[in-house]
Amino acid sequence: MTIRHAIPALSEPELHRLAHEVAFALRPGDTLALEGDLGAGKTTFARALIQALSGRDDIEIPSPTFTLVQSYETARFDVAHFDLYRLTDPDELKELGLDHALTRGIAVIEWPERAGAALAAERLTARLEESENAEVRDVTLIATGAFAARLQRLMDIRAFLNAAGFGGADWRVGYLQGDASPRRYARLIQDNGQRVILMDSPRQPDGPPVRDGLPYSQIAHLAEDVRPFVAIAYDLKRGGFSVPEILAHDMARGLLVIEDFGDKVFGAEVLKGGDQEKLWRRGTDTLVALRTSPPSPEMPLPDGTTYRLPPLDARALQIESELLVDWYWPALYGAPCPDQQRAEFNALWAPVFERVLKSPKGWLLRDYHSPNLIALDDRKAPRDAGIIDFQDAMAGPAAYDLVSLLQDARLDVPANLETKQLDHYIARVKATEPTFNAAEFRFVYAALGAQRNTKIAGIFARLAKRDGKRQYLAHLPRIWGYLARNLAHDELASLRAWYVHHLPAASRGRDLKI
Repeated sequence: MTIRHAIPALSEPELHRLAHEVAFALRPGDTLALEGDLGAGKTTFARALIQALSGRDDIEIPSPTFTLVQSYETARFDVAHFDLYRLTDPDELKELGLDHALTRGIAVIEWPERAGAALAAERLTARLEESENAEVRDVTLIATGAFAARLQRLMDIRAFLNAAGFGGADWRVGYLQGDASPRRYARLIQDNGQRVILMDSPRQPDGPPVRDGLPYSQIAHLAEDVRPFVAIAYDLKRGGFSVPEILAHDMARGLLVIEDFGDKVFGAEVLKGGDQEKLWRRGTDTLVALRTSPPSPEMPLPDGTTYRLPPLDARALQIESELLVDWYWPALYGAPCPDQQRAEFNALWAPVFERVLKSPKGWLLRDYHSPNLIALDDRKAPRDAGIIDFQDAMAGPAAYDLVSLLQDARLDVPANLETKQLDHYIARVKATEPTFNAAEFRFVYAALGAQRNTKIAGIFARLAKRDGKRQYLAHLPRIWGYLARNLAHDELASLRAWYVHHLPAASRGRDLKI
């Protein structure tokens, strides 16, 4: 399959903008071919693209005309910039390291026609041509194979941003590192300093049925499009909390432009030497305030429809917990978890889930932790904590978000800091809610902490095994440490015994079979 999109009469700044957009679309292993006569602007396009990938406008990008290839390291992946004008034999590409380059990042190739059959069949080609006006260039983007759908997505994004007023050449496009989800983000910065965020979140197709004829995403109540994000953002903003303002939306295509809260992410601030206790107190106080503004039963959307939060239920808790036996167990032992051990596991969790689900239901934002919280120092509490990830929210026990914050999967939270913030939360809630049961809250906190960390251990093993993201394995010792804290609760003794027997402490530091 091949698709083409013609983009005529681009000035040099507009050509730079297009290069930024193409950079946003690229992934490791991609080949970008740049076609055109001498002086058509191929090197100009390549230079703008590499600068966009590196996040630096001042990086020197010489033409590789004489060296044939120049290599660059960027935060996303390596870039090999080839100029094949002087290539005499396509077989020389092997000596230049094209295959190796594609295992480490992407290849940007000028004069690709000289590569012959050595060029990847699936690629994106940018054909640049001079027009009657010497100051502009006509560009045709051509995608083959699986790249065709990605080029169409790029053109949808381009049209959306143009219609929303963010498509001008005075807006630079920079990739933002996202999370483990399929969502992608870009920061758009205007020459005058204004900044916004593009959220690229196409609707996700249902996976295969895994239980009762339903896919995992439906059982676990995961958002499959942007409707939950938009509805919940409006509802939280109505309650007085800092969530990104929706500046433009195309819900059918899964595209949003949202407010940019900046870079003072809680986790990054701590790593730079920020006061973790003050930040975590800020996050804790925001959760206390969240109790006073429960979610609306029906949340209106701009298209006239409404959205209702799904309730946390035993089926969701169970299928998430089973990620441990589905992925971590075989990664540890090299074989599937036996049916008997799985049955014991589920039987021990069942009464815990039943008790947890009797707790009062309110906001359960689900991913309330340091990568998704931004310090907004110019705002008063509780708006001084910007919340940016909540599309998977449910109606459920408030303890879930508190344990997400105080047992951060990607950043160490010392036990004494966790205890201090937990005590602070309970004291503040007791002062305003006379019927609040502190002892039961502590149990629910420990139980949901155990469930959440059990799930995360399975997810990190899955990311390493299925998706090749082995960097997540580095977090597992922290996850097991949190899990031990939770299972130390007296009323989780039976569950603790299962973990100690089947996943003893000595095995938790063992290399996984991935």
